Amino acid sequence: MTSPRTRITKAVIPAAGLGTRFLPATKATPKEMLPVVDKPAIQYVVEEAVAAGLSDVLMVTGRNKRPLEDHFDRNYELEQVLRDKGDDGKLARVQESSDLATMHYVRQGDPRGLGHAVLCAAPHVGNQPFAVLLGDDLIDPRDPLLARMLQVREERGGSVIALLEVDPSSIHLYGAAAASPTSDGDVVRVSDLVEKPSAEQAPSNLAIIGRYVLDPAVFDVLSKTQPGRGGEIQLTDALQALSADESLGGPVHGVVFSGRRYDTGDRGDYLRAIVRLACEREDLGPEFREWLRGYVTEEM
Repeated sequence: MTSPRTRITKAVIPAAGLGTRFLPATKATPKEMLPVVDKPAIQYVVEEAVAAGLSDVLMVTGRNKRPLEDHFDRNYELEQVLRDKGDDGKLARVQESSDLATMHYVRQGDPRGLGHAVLCAAPHVGNQPFAVLLGDDLIDPRDPLLARMLQVREERGGSVIALLEVDPSSIHLYGAAAASPTSDGDVVRVSDLVEKPSAEQAPSNLAIIGRYVLDPAVFDVLSKTQPGRGGEIQLTDALQALSADESLGGPVHGVVFSGRRYDTGDRGDYLRAIVRLACEREDLGPEFREWLRGYVTEEM
């Protein structure tokens, strides 16, 4: 286990999934590039990493993901057109994504699960702790979950996962944690993890959501982890091994999140996320909320 005081600067964002739940929109467009109001979902995730102090971002991609790289690169032709028009507002928004962070990319190749995607980051991360952010979960910047997880890692070492209390009927959609309280009200000590259990088999209703702060010891465990649920190498299985044997890489703690989370993992939640974020925007919210009230009143 690395020292808890080791400063974390690197974030890993797995983005190699096919996005089959959003077909046909994702036939030629990466699901991470689907707009949430007027920014692609992936930009919110990178912004969250940067806000937490993680300026070195590795994106694990796959085939047909080139638009992700293009989005975070400069577009000199477009910038010049906007500059010539004197449209400084749009120019600033276009340049924002390319100035966010130092971006790196690696291809996963075979889609062998989240654990395998994280393992692809080992050469870049090295023997340093790092964060993993999944693009399906957008966390409101007013609720700095990742910053809190980094703080817990610094204080307690090991690995830290984000947990959310869900209805037991929904636990089969997540990894579930068995956990015990600590001296901090929002922090638990994790003793077991199960990937997508039935409600009867789940150790609790604490669901893993898409934020992790991981000790580099996870790479060695992942390299020995056999395919699990769905025939894929599951990150949950590797974390379960770490939670069961602290000597492998320190303890596993969880931060129980109670803030604002926008789930873009399926079509219905994606639409709800757009509505919620649009309603809260200063430039869009007042007019959009007024229209929404009228629409709901007419339809109901």
